[in-house]
Amino acid sequence: MNEPTKKGSAAASESSELRKPSPADAPLSTRDSGTPEFWDEHFRQKHTPWDRGGVQGAFRRFASRTQRRPVLIPGCGSAHEALWLAQNGWTVRAIDFSMAAVAAARDQLGALAPLVEQADFFTYRPPFDPGWIYERAFFCALPPARRREYVARMADLLVPGGLLAGFFYFGEADKGPPFGIARPELAALCAPYFDLIEDEAVDDSLPVFAGRERWLTWCRR
Repeated sequence: MNEPTKKGSAAASESSELRKPSPADAPLSTRDSGTPEFWDEHFRQKHTPWDRGGVQGAFRRFASRTQRRPVLIPGCGSAHEALWLAQNGWTVRAIDFSMAAVAAARDQLGALAPLVEQADFFTYRPPFDPGWIYERAFFCALPPARRREYVARMADLLVPGGLLAGFFYFGEADKGPPFGIARPELAALCAPYFDLIEDEAVDDSLPVFAGRERWLTWCRR
């Protein structure tokens, strides 16, 4: 009578081993947002709380008061802003290192799909000198350890007078993304390269950003 029990126990143990969670089964909050795979899964699951399905008021207002210039959009996600800019006569290139994000963006852009590339911002060279690099949920998506590298790369890509402009997410939290930053820390990071020339409240934030984001425009010295 004991042998079947042993066999059953062994089978149960083997089944338990097979059911052990793999890294792919881990909650998204425990994974590395600095990898494409993290964002691929968000797009595959259609879990994109940062995506409003269009462009925000501060973005439109900035574009309306700014002379047209080539725009680079890193971490573009679904690339709503790239579509809007292209349709309004701007030269634009959007990039993302997530294959799933690029697929979603290209599907949305249709005939304008070639404006989106899969690329790593930290090594990418756009086909033009950007006059404006648009920031939207890219800085706050990066692991905080890469913040200094982000600012240095922005400074490298922009010529004097070029603009780093977009939405910046403030506050401090133990987990992310989004990873908030304190205003003094952001100012200290940007100080060697940029002057802050605009600081505007945002009145149409998505819930994930509500009350903690502002439109900032930094000018490259």
